[in-house]
Amino acid sequence: MTDPDTRPDAHPHKSPPPYGTPLPYGTPDAPSLAVRGEARIEADPEIARIDITVQARGTDRTATLKDLTHRNDQALALVKSYGDAVEKVDTGAFSVTPEITAKGRHERVRAYHGRVRITATLADFTALGELTTRLADLDLTRVDGPWWSLRPDSPAHREARRQAVQEAVQRAREYAEALGARLDAVLEIADTGAEDATPMPAPGGAFRSVAYGAAAESAPALDLEPARQEVYAQVNARFTMTRPQL
Repeated sequence: MTDPDTRPDAHPHKSPPPYGTPLPYGTPDAPSLAVRGEARIEADPEIARIDITVQARGTDRTATLKDLTHRNDQALALVKSYGDAVEKVDTGAFSVTPEITAKGRHERVRAYHGRVRITATLADFTALGELTTRLADLDLTRVDGPWWSLRPDSPAHREARRQAVQEAVQRAREYAEALGARLDAVLEIADTGAEDATPMPAPGGAFRSVAYGAAAESAPALDLEPARQEVYAQVNARFTMTRPQL
């Protein structure tokens, strides 16, 4: 009795590949060859990000909110005064938290703590050091960063992917030549991920203002050295090669 799954008409919707089409698993006359290509390059950062935390503290809620609003406006005005050097400004978390203390059987509010977080992204690194120190010179203002990075569409990502493909082809060619064969066709190239390394802050990249009154004089601009960024790309590639000479 014929197995229904092996009858010629069991799967009428399937048809054999055209003659001469390389099979993904290879054949004795056209063996399959799978390799991995990797590339790791370094590039100068294209943007830098700093986080600005503005704070206020007081025993009166309304007065605390007023102080926080004033300091937030002051910080935003300073950041925006740098014009095109600042590509993006975002306001993040905002909070006003009461500080509760126990006195006898009752609890009371001892003080209110207000906080606003601002993120600024800059592409002009010559303005970065001056802006950072001027922000840190404001009352109750903390600056963290800078964090350096590449843009998502940076040419460095494209270059890393190109080198990864070239490395895969070269590796496959060497394997084929070791068998007395040569590469014949590419069956598949799979991108397993291309990404830049986690941005690292520059040494001494976190700043905190210690001036709780009016600043006596302007702080000098800080000399910041951009941190080189590492970009990594990896591809899996599958080829066919001519019949080996064994």
